[in-house]
Amino acid sequence: MIGDWQGGSLAQLPQARRTRPFTFEASEIANVVRAASRNLRKFASLNWRADPGELYVTMLSPLTPRTSRLRKLVIIFLLLIFVPIGLSAGRYFWSGDRRGNWQTADRSSAGLLPAPSSHPEALIRVYAARTVRWRSIFAVHTWIVVKEQGAANYSRYDYTAWGEPIRSNGFAPDARWFGAEPENVVAVDGDEASRLIPKIRHVIENYKFRADGDYSAWPGPNSNTFVQTVLDAVPELNAVLPPTAIGKDYPYEGEWFGVTPSRTGFYLSLRGYLGLTIGWVEGFEINFFGAVLGFDVRRPALKFPGIGRLGMTAGI
Repeated sequence: MIGDWQGGSLAQLPQARRTRPFTFEASEIANVVRAASRNLRKFASLNWRADPGELYVTMLSPLTPRTSRLRKLVIIFLLLIFVPIGLSAGRYFWSGDRRGNWQTADRSSAGLLPAPSSHPEALIRVYAARTVRWRSIFAVHTWIVVKEQGAANYSRYDYTAWGEPIRSNGFAPDARWFGAEPENVVAVDGDEASRLIPKIRHVIENYKFRADGDYSAWPGPNSNTFVQTVLDAVPELNAVLPPTAIGKDYPYEGEWFGVTPSRTGFYLSLRGYLGLTIGWVEGFEINFFGAVLGFDVRRPALKFPGIGRLGMTAGI
C-alpha cells in the first residue's frame, strides 16, 4: 500500500501496487453518507448569528434539546422524592423521638371510639399511625377494627413483625401506636358496615402471608399490605391508604398489572419496588422504591413521600 512506500517516484512502485484499485464495502459507503447527512443537518441548524464562542460550545455540546428536557425532568422528580423525605427526617431529628423507648411507649386508647355498649350499630374503622423510631420518617402502620351489630367488643387486626403476623386484639382498638396518635382512614357504620364485615373477616381468615417469617418491612408484605389486601377485596369502602403506607403497593396476588381497588382505574407494579396507579378514587401515584409521589383530583391534594397527603382528606 501507499503507506508502506518509503520514497522514490511513482514509477518505482511495484506494478501490482500501482494498478490495485481502492475498494469499499457498500455498508461502509452508506455509513459515511448517513454520518455526513447528520452532520450537515446539525451544521445547518446552528445559530450563525451567535457569538463565535457560543457557536463553538453549541457545536461541541452533546445534549440535544430532548435529552436536556429529560435530564431536567429527572432532576425535578428526584427532588420531589428526596426533599420531602429530607424534611420529614429533619422534623424527626430536630424534635427528637418524644415517644421514648418503644417498650414503654404509650399504647393507651386515643379516645376515638365510643364504648361498644353505647354504640350498638355495626362499625368498620381503618386507622393509621406513624411507625416506631427512625422508620417513622418514612412510614405509617395501619390496622383494621370491626364490630358487628350489638356486639359487646371491638375486633382489632394488625399484621406485625413478631409472633404470628396476624395479631387479633393485641392492643386497644383505637390505641396509640407506641405513642403515635392514630388517624381515621376509613369509617363505615350501620347497615353498610353489617353488609361488609363478613367480606373483611373472610379476607383476614384466608390471608396467605400468615406464617412466621412472612412479614417483610420493605417492600412487603407488611401491615399496610395486609390492610390494602382487605380494601382490595371490599371495593365498596372506596378507601385509599396514605402515601406513607409503604407496602400497600406490594402485589398480593403477584400480578404486575390490574384494576385498582375502586375499579375506577389501573395499576402497574414491579413487585412493590416500582409502580404506577391511576384511578378516579386512588388518584395518580408513582411508587419509587416505596416512596409514593402523586396527586388527587377528586378530593384535591398532593401526595409526598415522608410527609404524606397535603390537602383534602381521602374521604371517610
